[in-house]
Amino acid sequence: MIRRRDPRLLPPATVGRGELDRLLDEHAVSSVFVAAHVERIRDGGSATPPVYGVRGPDGRLEGACWVGTNVVPIALDERGTDLVADLLLRGGPRFASVFGPAEPVLGLWDRVRENWPAPFDVRAHQPLLVMERDPAPALLGGTASRVRWAGPEEFDRVLPAAVAMFTEEVGYSPLTSGAEGYRRRVRSLLAEGRTAVLCDEDGTVVFKADVGSRHGRVCQIQGVWIHPRYRGRGLAVPCMAATVALARVRTPVVSLYVNSFNAPALATYRHVGFEQTGEFATVLL
Repeated sequence: MIRRRDPRLLPPATVGRGELDRLLDEHAVSSVFVAAHVERIRDGGSATPPVYGVRGPDGRLEGACWVGTNVVPIALDERGTDLVADLLLRGGPRFASVFGPAEPVLGLWDRVRENWPAPFDVRAHQPLLVMERDPAPALLGGTASRVRWAGPEEFDRVLPAAVAMFTEEVGYSPLTSGAEGYRRRVRSLLAEGRTAVLCDEDGTVVFKADVGSRHGRVCQIQGVWIHPRYRGRGLAVPCMAATVALARVRTPVVSLYVNSFNAPALATYRHVGFEQTGEFATVLL
């Protein structure tokens, strides 16, 4: 009689490189954050990516989850969610957030919430949107033609915009704690040509968007922001269209996720040409 083994959790050091790459490729859009970080750690050569795997009864790697400062499921079924939740409960509430595909994120949160402090916020419905073509030419003239990649020398003008965006989105300033780490992040994005901006005649940043994650053929746009003084002037659509066109020069698949209650943003992204391919959720801790 052959007994089927139950799924089991694999520590990071025992997750096969090829197996993990296969899983990341199968979920290329939703896992781009994890894939980019795995690549960065591997390029460093001295550390193991903090990705726990779930080995199925047939011996195949069927699930995985990044467990670092943030918890980010790649793919988890019900049993895999149970296994990762047990791991999180043993470690305690030491994470900044849980985010990623909605089903495993909300499943993890449901299993740990009684033992963890109340979250800062739970955003259960965040449409995951994708574009795999350039925006319509009509959207790329005029204002859109002035959107460009900011350079490292523009740190002092971009940082206030980045801080304002973060504060509006999350509810507190990123400079309250971990200020130096946030500044390093802004500098890094500028150095890599991953922050798109539109500036006015005085050099003030009017619009900003970041390529927050990039791996292979896929990137994810984050940190979209328009200066309050310029809102309501019809800038969102042309600026986002220009950002997509700039990003697609390097990565043909452009993605982002947005809160379902943000109707103006959803309307903007759909006007630009984004289509929904899934749903994310975020638990801010």
